[in-house]
Amino acid sequence: MEEQREKKNPPVSGAGILRMLLILFLAAAAFLFFAQRILMPKYTGSVIEGCFTEEYYREEYPHELLIIGNCESYENISTMELWEEYGITSFIRGNSNQLIPQSYYLLREALEYETPKVVLLNIQAMTIPEQDTESYNRMVFDGMRWSKNKLEAILETKMEEEHLTEYLFPLLRYHDRWKELTAEDFRYAFQERPERSYNGYYLRADIRPYTEFPAERRKPDYTFPENNYEYLDRIEALCREKGIALVLMKAPSLYPEWPEPYEEQVEAYAKEHGLLYLNTLEEAEAIGLDFFTDTYDEGLHLNVYGAEKVSQWLGPILKERYGLSDQRSDSRVAAVYNEKLDRYEAEKEAQRKEFEELGYISKFQND
Repeated sequence: MEEQREKKNPPVSGAGILRMLLILFLAAAAFLFFAQRILMPKYTGSVIEGCFTEEYYREEYPHELLIIGNCESYENISTMELWEEYGITSFIRGNSNQLIPQSYYLLREALEYETPKVVLLNIQAMTIPEQDTESYNRMVFDGMRWSKNKLEAILETKMEEEHLTEYLFPLLRYHDRWKELTAEDFRYAFQERPERSYNGYYLRADIRPYTEFPAERRKPDYTFPENNYEYLDRIEALCREKGIALVLMKAPSLYPEWPEPYEEQVEAYAKEHGLLYLNTLEEAEAIGLDFFTDTYDEGLHLNVYGAEKVSQWLGPILKERYGLSDQRSDSRVAAVYNEKLDRYEAEKEAQRKEFEELGYISKFQND
């Protein structure tokens, strides 16, 4: 009887135990992978800015103009207007509160894919010493491909309370987001999201006229942070090494204030390095801006009507000075850009109609 029981229940071999452990490990890894894909934010609702970094990788053709910076870049220049009016191919690598060091690493990464003729850097971020909100870092990095650029950018700009492991394994950061899940979290967990920007441009057709902002407290020192100067030097050196023209630009945002000490520092840097500096705040009249009709948030950023005016003014300057070509004659490029332009015009018209009917645009109500 003892022999029979031993034959019916043979001992598990070491190889069998290892096989079972491997199966369990793979099952656990698969579960964690699926959970992470579902729990990571999709940025398809009212806050779409987290899509912008990732959308750059979908581009089929190189760009003659790359624009980098914070929200003053992606809300004040219309890439589609630059295309429609001048045939300029462009992309904005910008995010909310994007720091100068982050712009450097996004540019360095982009130059592994292409070499534009011009890089336009929004200079307002020179005033920001460090990140103050984790979600802004996440918008920059969640959609960025893993590389030396991403790793160095995270290590350089993450907040003190942030941990590299949470970027390496986003599930550690988003594990409790299950309470906020929507149908889109499941739909786009393994499916490419529809494009939300127009080559990095954030389209807003609502109108909120300028109102007076509260006076800002005076600072004892308006000198730009040393770290920002270091990374501006790196951006300038990178462009010079690649034969790319670097242009500095201050967007026509009325707040935060842009006092004279800031202006003097940018002018001095541009003169020292032989760079073109465009202050569109000073050129607002020449551009034709009306801050009662051309802004969607009371003067902080331009709406699509204002951004198109800036682009109409900016296009000829860049074409004449740096020889940007009119690529509307290239049928392959034109087919791609005209499809985007059609989508852009349809979105602009839909937003215009909704704003006229409701006084707001519903998808941005929770922004």
